[in-house]
Amino acid sequence: MIEELLPEGAVASEAFGPDGSALLYPEEAALVALTTDLRREEFATVRACARRALAALGLPSAPVLPGVRNVPQWPDGVVGSMTHCTNYRAAVLARDTDLAMIGIDAEPDLPLPEGVLESIALPRELAWARSGGYWEQLRRDRLLFSAKEAVYKTWFPLMGTELDFDDADISFRHEVGPAGRPQGTFRARILRPRPGPDGLPVNAFTGRWLSDRGIIVTAITLPAFRVATTR
Repeated sequence: MIEELLPEGAVASEAFGPDGSALLYPEEAALVALTTDLRREEFATVRACARRALAALGLPSAPVLPGVRNVPQWPDGVVGSMTHCTNYRAAVLARDTDLAMIGIDAEPDLPLPEGVLESIALPRELAWARSGGYWEQLRRDRLLFSAKEAVYKTWFPLMGTELDFDDADISFRHEVGPAGRPQGTFRARILRPRPGPDGLPVNAFTGRWLSDRGIIVTAITLPAFRVATTR
């Protein structure tokens, strides 16, 4: 599913539930030894996805350990992102010669818990999310949350600085995909732009989204030849 949102050079692996082949390295297992069965399963399955993506890049299996702010630590020369939600786990990887950064997120196509929308949305976004509830059979509030998560997962590994929910103003475009499936694109305007690694201002990200099987997925990818986005 998520591979439909990705450019050439990115590889994806996903699972729609527990993966019986998911095994953890000892250092990974130690991180979830005292957590719930569900948390251990999600942790293991998404790493199984990551290892399949590494194999698709022609790279050996390796532990995937969290770094600062839980950003996954990839082998040298690799960029990527992982996500999981109810009934879905996914990893997307690429060589850093093809893509500079990847940010993905998955969410159930269900209403956000009470109070969450108000805590993440700018006034314009809040009005948009509340207008009509379902938008072509899609929860606008959950799509907004997922896109903001994808923005953060792209920004922090690239910039090394925090980005709050209200630092990105997101707008969406919608189209009807196969079998009437909602999908489209989004643009995140960064309200506090900063110079990127190449010295150019990082002031916007563009991404793609779709909803299928009761799951919303969002993805942002930055080309390697220019890590700063266009004005």
